Amino acid sequence: QVQLVESGGGLVQAGDSLRLSCAASGRTFSSYAMGWFRQAPEKEREFVAAISWSGGNTYYADSVKGRFTISRDNAKNTVYLQMNSLKPEDTSVYFCAAHTRPHTLVVLTRRWYDYWGQGTQVTVSS
Repeated sequence: QVQLVESGGGLVQAGDSLRLSCAASGRTFSSYAMGWFRQAPEKEREFVAAISWSGGNTYYADSVKGRFTISRDNAKNTVYLQMNSLKPEDTSVYFCAAHTRPHTLVVLTRRWYDYWGQGTQVTVSS
């Protein structure tokens, strides 16, 4: 069982930055591929960013490429999402997710993630 807890969301203005954190339980976090997704009201949950178990591979949705950065600290069992130049269309609930097959590279598909956090709200005002 893996528990994921997101934090760092909030209300910001367009152009501001936020850093989301996702703390994971478990001894084998360092072997998991991790991802961030987001879901706006009445919309499907969509992929934002993914990182491989080692941190050496990352992948981003086109809508956030160049503005968001995913990273991880395996010593702290934590994955981060640095969000810069935020736009009103980034407003969503952000979820982190874990793919627990060991030593997998980036995972882009929602259904391949085994565990999800409860989400953290990000609201960007114009």
